[in-house]
Amino acid sequence: MMSPMTESTRAWYLRAARELAGTSPRQVEWCRAVADDACLLARLDSLPRPARQPSLLFAVAAWLGAPDAGAAEWTAWVLSRFDEVAAELPRRRVQTNEPARSIPVRVALGRIPGPIALIELGASAGLCLLVDDYRYRFRAPDGVHEQGTGGPVLEATVDARELVPAALPDIAWRAGIDLAPLDVRDPGHRRWLAASLPPDHPGRRERLAAALATAAAHPPRVVAGDALTALPALAAEAPAEATLVVASLGTAVYLPPADRERLLPLCTELGARAITFEARAAIPAVRDRWAALAADGRVDPAAGFVLALDGEPIAEGAPHGDRLLAVRTAVLPGAEESRAYDGGSPGVDPGSRGGGG
Repeated sequence: MMSPMTESTRAWYLRAARELAGTSPRQVEWCRAVADDACLLARLDSLPRPARQPSLLFAVAAWLGAPDAGAAEWTAWVLSRFDEVAAELPRRRVQTNEPARSIPVRVALGRIPGPIALIELGASAGLCLLVDDYRYRFRAPDGVHEQGTGGPVLEATVDARELVPAALPDIAWRAGIDLAPLDVRDPGHRRWLAASLPPDHPGRRERLAAALATAAAHPPRVVAGDALTALPALAAEAPAEATLVVASLGTAVYLPPADRERLLPLCTELGARAITFEARAAIPAVRDRWAALAADGRVDPAAGFVLALDGEPIAEGAPHGDRLLAVRTAVLPGAEESRAYDGGSPGVDPGSRGGGG
């Protein structure tokens, strides 16, 4: 099988079309159009490989004013403005900041005593650091549970009451790390975040706008740096009386393999609890633990994203955290299973983030 780092640009866009099938029909159409346009492929191939990333091309085109249109009109626009597109692509990185990923953070924080000192890796604009500022609506088997008063309203369907936190977390201190932090007060940064979202998901745009409005009142601190390199110094700033928690929300896939392996041990060295909401195979320790649980029949072996605390899986989830399925309780020999696993397996959104939850 060809490695993603050596596949052709055409193969890359065809793969992206398959991966985006469950998240953005419009972007699937654009991926296929790029793959079938020899002229556009040739022009993309003149750029460094990182600048050819499908989600980055879509975001830059939107930033420059491309229409939300069908394949023929959209590709014609990109080709007509390719000099501008080509100049912008190497200067940018994909940076979505999905506020709904605060939901799995919220669930995991419910298992950690406060006060909390929260650090997010790949924080982008830091919207998921404001986990205690949003309103939550959990739809559980025993009814609907609401917490918080701020905007946006973050809704999630959970299959077990244990996934509904008892109360909002007590966060005493918070900060994020990102290679290129975004400022929630900067109009250009806000527009870039919006441009990075699929055009056929107006609900995500509304959610982003509401979270940015909340964040503007008290902007989260996000420092520039490499995730694991900058982590020890930032962790040293956290108040000693607080429980240090490090969150990684769709960030690990962008880390080198060695750093993915080192993430959980480094958190342990720093005395931190680790919340990860990542693609199932992104963090080796979580991947291996999930495989063991699958072998016991307690989880879906093909799950998309996995929420884990200190490497121990809590639930699988949809890529943006709005659906969570708890790990089943171990069944004693001769005992009946307490609940059936429905086999749901949300897909992975490969373009969801270049930083930030």
